[in-house]
Amino acid sequence: MLARITKNPGEYNEAFVEQFKIFHHELKDFFNAGSLAEQLESIKDSIDDKGQSALALFLECKKSLDTLEVSNKGLGKNGTDLLFKTMKSLSDLREIIAKGLESGLRNDASDTAVAMRQKWRLCEIGLEDYSFILLSRFLNELDALGGAHWLAENVKSKDVSPWNDPLGALIVGIHQLRLSGWKPEECAAIENELLAWKARGLSEREGSEDGKIIWGLRHKATLDRARRLTEEYSEAFLQIFPQNVQILGKAFGIPENSVRTYAEAEIRAGVIFQVSKLCTLLLKAVRTVIGSQGWDVIVPGAALGTLVQVERIVPGSIPSTVEGPIVLVVNRADGDEEVTAAGSNIVGVILLQELPHLSHLGVRARQEKVVFVTCEDDDKVSDIQKHKGKYVRLEASPTSVDIHPSSENSNGSFAVKNLSGDAAPKIEALGTHDPSQSPTKAPYFQKGVSGGILLLADAEAQTSGAKAAACGRLASLAAVSDKVYSDQGVPASFNVPVGAVIPFGSMELALEQSKSTDLFLSFLDKIETLKPEGGELDQLCSQLQELVSSLQPPKDIINDIGRIFPGNARLIVRSSANVEDLAGMSAAGLYDSIPNVSVSNPTVFANAISRVWASLYTRRAVLSRRSAGVPQKEATMAILVQEMLSPDLSFVLHTVSPTDQDHNSVEAEIASGLGETLASGTRGTPWRLSSGKFDGNVRTLAFANFSEELLGTGPADGEVIHLTVDYSKKPLTVDPIFRQQLGQRLSTVGFFLEQKFGCPQDIEGCVVGKDIYIVQTRPQPL
Repeated sequence: MLARITKNPGEYNEAFVEQFKIFHHELKDFFNAGSLAEQLESIKDSIDDKGQSALALFLECKKSLDTLEVSNKGLGKNGTDLLFKTMKSLSDLREIIAKGLESGLRNDASDTAVAMRQKWRLCEIGLEDYSFILLSRFLNELDALGGAHWLAENVKSKDVSPWNDPLGALIVGIHQLRLSGWKPEECAAIENELLAWKARGLSEREGSEDGKIIWGLRHKATLDRARRLTEEYSEAFLQIFPQNVQILGKAFGIPENSVRTYAEAEIRAGVIFQVSKLCTLLLKAVRTVIGSQGWDVIVPGAALGTLVQVERIVPGSIPSTVEGPIVLVVNRADGDEEVTAAGSNIVGVILLQELPHLSHLGVRARQEKVVFVTCEDDDKVSDIQKHKGKYVRLEASPTSVDIHPSSENSNGSFAVKNLSGDAAPKIEALGTHDPSQSPTKAPYFQKGVSGGILLLADAEAQTSGAKAAACGRLASLAAVSDKVYSDQGVPASFNVPVGAVIPFGSMELALEQSKSTDLFLSFLDKIETLKPEGGELDQLCSQLQELVSSLQPPKDIINDIGRIFPGNARLIVRSSANVEDLAGMSAAGLYDSIPNVSVSNPTVFANAISRVWASLYTRRAVLSRRSAGVPQKEATMAILVQEMLSPDLSFVLHTVSPTDQDHNSVEAEIASGLGETLASGTRGTPWRLSSGKFDGNVRTLAFANFSEELLGTGPADGEVIHLTVDYSKKPLTVDPIFRQQLGQRLSTVGFFLEQKFGCPQDIEGCVVGKDIYIVQTRPQPL
């Protein structure tokens, strides 16, 4: 109406026009409907000199951008520079306003002050909304230049300057999320990394490795981390809103389709959506640079089966209507799953998130002979989903992955084929069991030395489990390891934490002392045959765990542990069952370890022992043993107590490459801080190194991007501290010499242990200062 009244000057009375303009302004102010520029002008007098300078710069940039003629060919170089300058000025201004909003108002603040505070908030929201528009325009310009292909070609030509603006735009986008309050520490770490990689540029060589590949791998790690940040936002948003939106929509009579798409529409209208799109584009370019197809092969092979998509790998997730072998598409994994416990007919898994190769889930899949790959490329995921419900063939070699419809029919008998390379192809029948999976037969109670405690050097598999026995042997090997060197003169020296064992039978003794043996045995009888579905198994497992968790270890055991370790020593209480760390049954990560406890707090320490005993009867553990054909009554638990270290890095070694079965190299996966980050299914990627046993050649396969590191530096209460990681400050990411030296040391230690134990090894350890510690070794599943 205002536009019509003012269209022809003189058509309406001048006083009327002036009053209508005032009314229009007041109406917009009442409904908060002013333009962004008008809103910002309204707070100009309330901000300091720094804020006014930032405001003036942004308004100048915005005005120039708004008046710039956009040709069919795009903004051009000057226009793109102006667009980026506008984004940067917006980010600076919004940060000033956001900091101003952090301070609260006094309870007796005037109405004028409250109204001004509201204007500030509206300006901050308006700037966030406008950043969505700017990022969208930037992405359009980037696409006009050639998008991911153009960026990748420039890197191949050894010119990374065209990446400066896209990386700068992503930094601005991440900063906007930080100002909006979404995981600010994570956003800050990602910003720091992107700034560091942008400043670092491209080198011809990094140490002995191709500079382009290292540049690409380093950027891929941070870009994957940034995209994960956007995915976690979307997941959190969808957990909070849809149900409430559905209730409100129904109450207001809003069409069902509008209600159903509200949450998704809100995500797509926010800065998070543009950040996600920019991450996807940059990742596509990076994958081209490093020669990646968006797949990661954890267990190679070929599998035939019906393609079924599920949210997670859990018993009962597979529709009962699907018969025969199954290839699962899995949205999320925690890393503690047992693949075949969810269904003995699962022959292949496509996981739609990253996963450490040597994680517990990866090790179990390898042992279960399940073809296992991950995929994070959106286009490939869309192609995969087109085959849902169809019979498909999944082929995964160390260098490629292919999935396509198949007319072959395995009849459910033989569905998995090994494609690992130099090993002879093997066909595995579903449901067969390796004799080496049989648990060690343990006496009902084995009295140890010193009132029921065994020193680590005296641990044997029959009394203490394979894990504790291996640690005992490791301790003796550590004493001579400094006398062994590789062909390159790298020492195999390592240490082993001081330890002791609470042997088999101690839990059963505690049951006797509490007069709970009969109840315990009745639970075991029932649990043997209960079906996974229906909830009865879950309930009985919970009752069994509650019973065992309530047990109090004999006091002489606590006292004896106290005599072995100093009173203020931090300890870790670890499982050493007779059904883990066996050649055919690793049970990696299946049973609990409780870190950061001390005998100076006997209550917490005793509870940690009981919790580890109780982990023998989790649903996963029960179903895992059932799948392996191990009766529940044959499972028993010893406890390995060791000095807890405060590592800079933790690692897992496989002395034969798990993807291509190369016996000449050791593959290491490394994480910052405690090893639980690495072994569990924490989303993210570890540092991954491949090191030659004989030539000392170290190749970087991946850089780490886990969001957090775990530290046992707080009170000795069984808990750990979580800290956000900035990899631009980590030597393993930024120092190629350190990376090579560590890779060679780990390879030398791994090869030494492989020779001493007589077969390929799955080794866990950590780096403390300049020292390497080995905490566990077991036969590596091949």
